[in-house]
Amino acid sequence: MDTPVHKSLRVLFADDEKSLQEFMRTELPRLGHEVTVCPDGRAALKALERGNFDVAILDIRMPGLTGIQVLEQLKQISPHTEAILLTGHPGLDTAVEALRFGAFDYLTKPCKLAEIEVMLQRVAEKRELTNKNLALQRRLKAAEGPTVLVGSSPAMQAVHRLISRIAPTDSTVLILGETGTGKELAARTIFQQSRRCDMPFVPVNCGALSENLVESELFGHRKGAFTGADRDHRGLFEVANGGTVFLDELGELNKNIQVKLLRFLESGEIRRVGENEPFKTDVRVLCATNRDLRAMIERDEFREDLYFRINTFEIRLPPLRERREDIPELARHLLSRAARRPLEQIVELLTPEAIDALLEHDWPGNVRELANVMEHAFILSGGGAILPEHLPQSVRHPRRLTVATGGLGGSAGSGTGSTAPARTLREIEMEHLLRVLEKHGGNKPAAAAELGISLKTLYNKLNQLQEERKQAG
Repeated sequence: MDTPVHKSLRVLFADDEKSLQEFMRTELPRLGHEVTVCPDGRAALKALERGNFDVAILDIRMPGLTGIQVLEQLKQISPHTEAILLTGHPGLDTAVEALRFGAFDYLTKPCKLAEIEVMLQRVAEKRELTNKNLALQRRLKAAEGPTVLVGSSPAMQAVHRLISRIAPTDSTVLILGETGTGKELAARTIFQQSRRCDMPFVPVNCGALSENLVESELFGHRKGAFTGADRDHRGLFEVANGGTVFLDELGELNKNIQVKLLRFLESGEIRRVGENEPFKTDVRVLCATNRDLRAMIERDEFREDLYFRINTFEIRLPPLRERREDIPELARHLLSRAARRPLEQIVELLTPEAIDALLEHDWPGNVRELANVMEHAFILSGGGAILPEHLPQSVRHPRRLTVATGGLGGSAGSGTGSTAPARTLREIEMEHLLRVLEKHGGNKPAAAAELGISLKTLYNKLNQLQEERKQAG
């Protein structure tokens, strides 16, 4: 039976026996591995400098450089590459020397193909565990919001049904929705229901990546590829091998990276910065954005071919104002998280009067804003019953906003019976952005953190607002 794709390894084999070279060149690919064969130690070092390998199988006795000498330099050139030494002279001293220089293990010649296969699978399992640990660290750092998609409204029921259908597949998914609607949570739900749920889940905020280093972060780089690259770096697509990468704020990627992402989606191959040879990874890609990609295509800011490639399935998450019936359930769930207490212990803390106030608010920041409000209320209430006075002033005295698209219907006036003029979602978003910025005294990083967007996105929105005011004025 073929080796599973996610356990395929890039193997460097170095031995001066021609018959063994040909054997490995033929048999390792049959086991599902990619192999580069070298006749001696110097050729092996050159291959290590040019390419990227998961494991190097090195004969201890070779002309020019011994396997031990290659191993010493390998740990400097490519520290992530595991080494297996072949020896025709077994003994305790050989084993100790090999392990002292950082070898994964050693085999005694002549060795059987089955022994090599078992050794390679042990390497693959170690790499998978390493990748899972790296991904877990990223997930812990990125963890925020509810741990499950909460909501039983008709709109959310449709989302749940779609997720249950597409999660078991390997198809790419495009998740759309306003800021704070739970796009990463939807991606995590897809991942948890997929066959890859035991493999890494790597969330990537594309808007937070440095423009100069985005290619290196996604695809990795070789030592010396550019100034400051003082060691090999594994990109996030490599860390996620066998699992899922979630590209949030996809619309922030520049067109150069869009081309490379398209190439990866079509071929499954990535090329580290500073390397010539690509290598395959087995990764499912989920994408999300709050931007209008079709409008960006018309402005030549987003590639149309990439759009069609990522849009195999599309999930639209409704804003909170369009599923108000979910607000009480969501608020209790978020209150449970803020209180760090089981849900059944806080159900009665949220009073009917407070729920009425929550239902009257328009939630321009969606679920993320509701999470902040519940934390605010829990602190002010001292852990007791939450009353309207424990809510932020903007929630206690809401000014109901009418969306020009007709999504909300009527609006609540100031008590005089008058009707507020219809406004667009864009105007509502900008008003909320400026309100949060004012709340933080102009501190843009703090405002961006509360809004749940990158600093780069905040600056872009402020620049757009400035241009709109110039044109209007």
